[in-house]
Amino acid sequence: MTSMAVVPQKMRRERSMFSSSDDTAMMKQIQATHAPDGREFSVKPLLHIVEDIFLRATPALGMTSIVQQQGAHQAQLDELEEKALQNGFHETIEMLSYNINKISCEMSCKCSGGGDAHATTLAIFNLVSNYSWDEKVVLALAGFAVNYGEFWLVAQLYLTNPLAKAVALLKQLPDIIERADNLKPKFEALTSLIKAMLDVAKCIVEFKELPSQYITPDTPEMLTATAHIPTAVYWTIRSIVACASQIIGLIGMGHEYIASTTEAWELSSLAHKVNNIHSHLMKQLTLCFQHIDEKRHIEAFQTLVSLFEAFHIDNMKILKALIYAKDDQLPLFDGSTKKRASLDVLRRRSVLLLISDLEISHEELSMLQQMYTEAREQPGRPESQYEVVWLPVVDRSSPWNETKQKQFEDFQRMMPWYSVYHPSLLDVAVIRYIKEVWHFSKSPLLVVLDPQGRVVNPNAIHMMWIWGSLAFPFTSLREEALWKEETWKIELLADSIDPMILSWIDQGKYICLYGGEDIEWIRKFTVAAKEVASKAAITLEMLYVGKSNPREKVRKNNTIITTEKLSHVLPDLTLIWFFWVRLESMWHSKVQHKRTVENDVIMQEIMTMLSFDGSDQGWAVISRGPAEMAKAKGETILKSFVDFEEWKDGAQEKGFLPALIDHLHQLHSPFHCNRLILPGATGSIPERVVCAECGRPMEKFIMYRCCTD
Repeated sequence: MTSMAVVPQKMRRERSMFSSSDDTAMMKQIQATHAPDGREFSVKPLLHIVEDIFLRATPALGMTSIVQQQGAHQAQLDELEEKALQNGFHETIEMLSYNINKISCEMSCKCSGGGDAHATTLAIFNLVSNYSWDEKVVLALAGFAVNYGEFWLVAQLYLTNPLAKAVALLKQLPDIIERADNLKPKFEALTSLIKAMLDVAKCIVEFKELPSQYITPDTPEMLTATAHIPTAVYWTIRSIVACASQIIGLIGMGHEYIASTTEAWELSSLAHKVNNIHSHLMKQLTLCFQHIDEKRHIEAFQTLVSLFEAFHIDNMKILKALIYAKDDQLPLFDGSTKKRASLDVLRRRSVLLLISDLEISHEELSMLQQMYTEAREQPGRPESQYEVVWLPVVDRSSPWNETKQKQFEDFQRMMPWYSVYHPSLLDVAVIRYIKEVWHFSKSPLLVVLDPQGRVVNPNAIHMMWIWGSLAFPFTSLREEALWKEETWKIELLADSIDPMILSWIDQGKYICLYGGEDIEWIRKFTVAAKEVASKAAITLEMLYVGKSNPREKVRKNNTIITTEKLSHVLPDLTLIWFFWVRLESMWHSKVQHKRTVENDVIMQEIMTMLSFDGSDQGWAVISRGPAEMAKAKGETILKSFVDFEEWKDGAQEKGFLPALIDHLHQLHSPFHCNRLILPGATGSIPERVVCAECGRPMEKFIMYRCCTD
């Protein structure tokens, strides 16, 4: 019988025991028993059976409900037997059963006499000296599971099974079961400690099963874990001994047994210590997993690099490396049928990989859709022989939630081409490759793979914006060839942003494109231009193209211009965006081909247009057919029109455009300030840029701009 008067003394003894947990002499004793003979077995099947015993035996529902649990386990037993067969457990148990029974007997013998816990623990270590640390702890748990399982098996069956009842009477279990409520704190503490022991055992087994090709014993993370595992095994087996003592202590005590809160406290204290050990091991295991992940990612990244350097008969190896695909998966989503698809639909096709985050703009998506659809409407043309696949690059550091899923699905439904079924199908190594090798940052990329999977253009987005599907097969050679065919004229500048332009060209009309945000200047300029056109007897059509990154001001200007009938407007802000993004794309395309304002006329004109957009005032260009363009900033072109009487005669003699150009040259001041704004996220920005007007190097500044007005 345990007296409450001895509680403080026991507590002091327990605290002393815990405080010496790292005692060198004690661990030297344990290390001295460690003599593994190199023979190993898979501990997982055995640990699975042990865990199943604890799970079924633990009186989680209280002793009064044991009878209700009978008859519900047959299906579970069949499942257990099947798992045991699958895991090769029967072969393993034949080899280990003798040692498991020896450990079980050791516990029954030593613990029933109230012997020293450390001495019993040391005796068990001697029985398992030839095994590795993970095997030691699982064998010890198995030995205890035999005793624990037998105890609860009799307790659960004694009311319904005559044999179990007879055994229970000899062990005086009915008296203990009747006093189950008094023993509840002890059973709860016992259950908590068993769970903690299992957690530590599983963790130690996981360390043993870490892949050696990615983490070696001399890795710092493994060295730290290895140093702590013997201590963890010691305290787990020491806890097993404590649990065995508590179970054996119940047998034969009968009605004389009085539950002590001290014993429950002892179990709880051990559970606290073992849980702390588990937490520490889990931290180290997490570090090991991180190390393994890094190694795997490096290996996968290097595999990608090697794959892209090798020659292939088709593109399937490359595509399978980019888009994670098991045999039983359909990794693509077909935007036309809205169904899943295999990678085989891309075999030996030119593939354009559209790479973006989940912030791809409406304008970009809308224009790509239009170009893709137009190409598909002419199936006989070579440029229709490519497929587009969207690869969404998402931030893995933040959790994937419903908002992101909806955003992804909304984009996926809008796209008429293929996309990966889910962003998780892009491995971390693939995302690293996309960012480091293909230089994806924020702006969308269009990486072009030929039918053999070779990268023929790391970013064809500029070619797509300038020429659309006519740029197929989107190679650098094709880009060079297209530029050789181009001259600076209204068709290149305006492309087909509005069908009216081509009609005006055919009719021989003068065409004026103008922009800016100052509505007062717009009113003055359009009125003056109409007056000059009337006086010069020319047919002039004007089109407002706003400003890059068009927002509310441009939208309001469109409304005012239409209401006051000042000129034509582009009805959709997407078309205004496209006008400017084409110019920026021309600049980047020329830069990629080492063109500058000094050696390329078109580059000089592009720079002038971009500097117009960078200024705070309006601007205008006027053209007729393939003739030269007149261009100037807002105040200069307005003054030319106001001063039309000064160069009216010249317009009659040599033509309207040549006379206007000459007059603009007269007004041009050598003192000027041009501002060129380029999107830093798209393409590479050269160190040296010269002014398109005077040829002097421009100063470089960094500007941060919000997308709002």
